[in-house]
Order: sequence, then structure tokens, then C-alpha cells
Amino acid sequence: MNLQDCQEVACARDLRTFEGHLVRFAQALDFNFMTGALVLETPDAPATILPFGNFPEDYKSICSSIGWDKRDPVLRRLKKLRVPFVYDQSLYVDESAADIWEVQAEFGFKTGIAMRLYLGPGKHLIIGVDRDSPLSTDSACLSRTTADVHLYASHAQIAVLRLLGPPEDCSGDSPKLGARELEILKWTSEGKSAWVVGQILNTSEHTVNYHLRVVMAKLAVGSKHQAAAKARALGLL
Repeated sequence: MNLQDCQEVACARDLRTFEGHLVRFAQALDFNFMTGALVLETPDAPATILPFGNFPEDYKSICSSIGWDKRDPVLRRLKKLRVPFVYDQSLYVDESAADIWEVQAEFGFKTGIAMRLYLGPGKHLIIGVDRDSPLSTDSACLSRTTADVHLYASHAQIAVLRLLGPPEDCSGDSPKLGARELEILKWTSEGKSAWVVGQILNTSEHTVNYHLRVVMAKLAVGSKHQAAAKARALGLL
């Protein structure tokens, strides 16, 4: 994975292009599928779930007809955790849901990495990669793969909100970022750490992180990577 992959998925102009980026990213990491959903919650109403990705059509229809949301251990964890986690058959067996795993395994969903990202009040992104072969048993390799998926998802959420989310209020102007904030965000978008950016700009790591927190607040995102992706999508970078 490289930063261009992240930037391209964040700036995808339509759902088909977006899903194409997801599939290529998943295949580059040796996964068959990358799927997810935007979950929109409003008071006193059922949640709206907007799926995306390369779900097999037969599998999608089975999931919607059975109503696994209350029993599927992956979906149950996604409702509680905000950190990526790995699933396989053992998780389903331990939580008395082996029958669910048996069905999805026939379609290639045997193991994978799943996560949930908080996108603001009433908005959540659930996303993950799946495959039919075992994951690496090397902890360093698995950690790296999980980190890559998490970073990619943080950029993909920009496109998800734009393509599937409710219309944003366009009555106001785009967030205004100062010259120093844009400079720091530019280097951050190129993969530089706060310490390295501080060395480049002859300032402290603390100052860089302060500016990044201000930028994150202005852009209403939860990480510096999301800030860089959103700024690029808004044409600020």
C-alpha cells in the first residue's frame, strides 16, 4: 500500500469507482473481499444501513433474509469496539454461532479483519477485509496488515460520507486553514511523522501536533490521516 492508494479512494467520484479501489486494495493484501456499510442512526427510528463493497449477490441476499445482526459475533463486536480486530472460525464457535460461520465460509468469508470508525454523531463506518485462507501467524506481519487496513479505511470514510451519507449543509464556506496548517498537513499527507515535519519546518513536534489537532477540529475528523484526506477531497491541498 502507498499514500496514492489512500488519496485515490478518498477522492473517488462515484460508488463504482470507489468499490473498484476497495477491491484492488484488498487483492493487493491477498484478501478476496473488502466490504462495509455506513450506519446512520437517528433518535426513535431504526438505523439506516448502507452497504458497499464486493459482496457476492447470493451472500448478500442470505444475510438480509436471515437477520444475523443479533447473533453474529463480528457484528456484535463492531457495535462495541473502535479498534480493529481479527476474526476466524474460533470466534464463531466460542460464541455459539458456528452455523453462521459455516454458511459464510461457503462464500469465502472464513477469516478477516474488521473495524468500526466513528464519523460523528449518529454516523459510523464498519469496514473490513475477508478471505478464505488463514491469516499469517507472524504477529509483526499481521500487525502491519491491520495497520494498513486501518489507515486505508480512515481515507475511505471520506468518500463513504460523500457518496452515501446525507447531504451536507453547503450554506457555509469550506473550513479555512492557515498557511502553516496547510504546510503541516501537506507533509503529513506524504507520510511524514510529526517529528519529521517539525525538523523540516524548524519547529517542535509539540507545535506540529498542536496544529494538527486544530486542523482536525476544523475539518471535524478524528485523525490526522482523515484530515489530510478530507482536505484533499475539499481541494484545500
